[in-house]
Amino acid sequence: MYLKVVVMQKGNAVWPWVVVGVVALGGAGAWLFQGNLQKMRPSPAPAPAPAAGTPAGPAAVHAVSPSGTAPAEPAAPRYPLEGSDAADPALPALADSDASALQALHDLLPADALALLLREHLIQRVVVHIDNLTQPSLPASAMALRPVDGVLVVESTQDDGLQLAAANALRYRVYVEAFSQADMPALAAAYRRFYPLIQQAWRDVGHPDGHFNDRLVAVIDHLLQTPEPAQPLLLERDERGRYRFVDPDLQARSVGQKALLRLDGEQTRAVKQQLRTLRAALTRG
Repeated sequence: MYLKVVVMQKGNAVWPWVVVGVVALGGAGAWLFQGNLQKMRPSPAPAPAPAAGTPAGPAAVHAVSPSGTAPAEPAAPRYPLEGSDAADPALPALADSDASALQALHDLLPADALALLLREHLIQRVVVHIDNLTQPSLPASAMALRPVDGVLVVESTQDDGLQLAAANALRYRVYVEAFSQADMPALAAAYRRFYPLIQQAWRDVGHPDGHFNDRLVAVIDHLLQTPEPAQPLLLERDERGRYRFVDPDLQARSVGQKALLRLDGEQTRAVKQQLRTLRAALTRG
């Protein structure tokens, strides 16, 4: 028998289902996260884009083209969105979009999920958050969500090692269930409606020749590649006393994939199925 040991540690994992569900209304603005958040102001002229895959952050906004020339015309999107070319005249300006974005989410997500959001500059925060999910870590300044409540639960193995306890998944149960029941076509429809703001915001981050929908699909594909280990995951403490995976391959995974690894097998499969459904809705199948 295993001896169960409950270890108290601040929870700061990212809820992957919320991250990708909320992206139905994602947007940009890494420049907002320089120092203290200020009142939204008109977006500055977009700077030349950094290399593809560069995490969103303050430095990206101030990047300067080595040649000093204007960026090339944007390439055609790999995954164009039908009906996203013409902006809905009822859409607010990006700088005034918080209320509209929150109302749309209110109609699509449960109250428990909405309570997690950092609501000021919501669209701006979410795109930066999504863009960083493929990175090794997620800076607090790039987060669109509040830290997860509760504590990490581990248990000892037969040889006195540590492993992630099955009970840890209880922290995510209500939210995974809510995401599993969410109407993905409705989320995709809201995403299409808000896409002009999303694309404007994405370019403000420092991607004037890119398309956010292409990035979103790439992030979903990345999350879908998260392994599903059959055995409990072994843990150890690093030099600062924080838990890390013993398996170097798992420890080297991105912050988004590590979030999925914290779920149990059933939860992971449910989340992945919804991600596939959302991906199909955003790529015409």
